[in-house]
Amino acid sequence: MQVSVVIPCYNEKDTICTIVAKVKASGVNLHEIVIVDDCSKDGTRDILRDTLEKDPLCKVFYHEKNKGKGGALATGFKSATGDVVIIQDADLEYDPAEYPRLLRPILDGRADVVFGSRFAGGDAHRVVYFWHMMGNKFLTMVSNMFTNINLTDMETCYKVFRREVLEKITIEEERFGFEPEITAKLARQRCRIYEVGISYSGRTYEEGKKIGWRDGFRALYAIVKYNLFR
Repeated sequence: MQVSVVIPCYNEKDTICTIVAKVKASGVNLHEIVIVDDCSKDGTRDILRDTLEKDPLCKVFYHEKNKGKGGALATGFKSATGDVVIIQDADLEYDPAEYPRLLRPILDGRADVVFGSRFAGGDAHRVVYFWHMMGNKFLTMVSNMFTNINLTDMETCYKVFRREVLEKITIEEERFGFEPEITAKLARQRCRIYEVGISYSGRTYEEGKKIGWRDGFRALYAIVKYNLFR
């Protein structure tokens, strides 16, 4: 199976080239890397134009207005042409070396979607924010109550899809409400969902972490909206 990796990118000049190199070194049958710059202001666009646009494996798209992670992913999904699509953040919190493990349930014909769980084993985890962990677990629990599936990490970046599954879904959320939205819509499709334990090297806010408490409230709203009213 050919793999498309979609990377939403906002103000990641220090990491974008490194993460692309790691994706290339992941050892999977890589078809393309789709990078969507969400109106970066820190020089990321200069790096994309001067370096990564010239890479034959990379497709680069630019938003002229910041639309958030969900908006960037919606653009990337429309352009992905591989058999399988992997979401990869542009920072270094998630390690592309774990792609083979994430892909295995799909390649074996057991799964339509795989979530990489930070709370289901895996390798090394950087110790950062207690309340972020508790918030993630709380949102996952509430999501599970509505979807009746037993995920351990709904908010994870690493989500892997058969492309035909994504083609049936329209993304509406522009920021981090994407995570509960896509989870609700996958559950409604009765997709075969697997989880795989992953490592995690979380960033601090000083290092560029962007999600905040307001996103938690939006996630709760999205859980209710996409499970009860769609």
